[in-house]
Amino acid sequence: MPRPDAPNQLAITFLYYRDLPRAMRFYEDILGLPLAIDQGWCKIYRICPGAHVGLVDEAKGMNKWQPLKPVQLCIRVPDVDAWYDYAKEQMLDHLSDLFVNDALGIRAFVFNDPEGYQIEIQSATRVGA
Repeated sequence: MPRPDAPNQLAITFLYYRDLPRAMRFYEDILGLPLAIDQGWCKIYRICPGAHVGLVDEAKGMNKWQPLKPVQLCIRVPDVDAWYDYAKEQMLDHLSDLFVNDALGIRAFVFNDPEGYQIEIQSATRVGA
């Protein structure tokens, strides 16, 4: 049987939390992401067209919360400097310095969400990066 060739409709990355309401407040109030799908113990937020992050109550999800977070959520924005100023004002956990990676063609910074997932905010420094 051939692989279906219809275009994908949505992408969701799921992250698992012990304190779902706290994570929700962070993604809504600090990052400003709109709630797109409310499944009760799973809240799916729109990052940009087609890309979403799902916050899952680890007591009910397919996976469990883990202390080690080898996952990074990266969000590309048009003005990384404005976001960095905002992040400093919010005193975000583990906020890095603003950095440039010429090999990747980005200007970026990172911080942690309330349960330790790293979030990178970046802007491209060249076309095609």
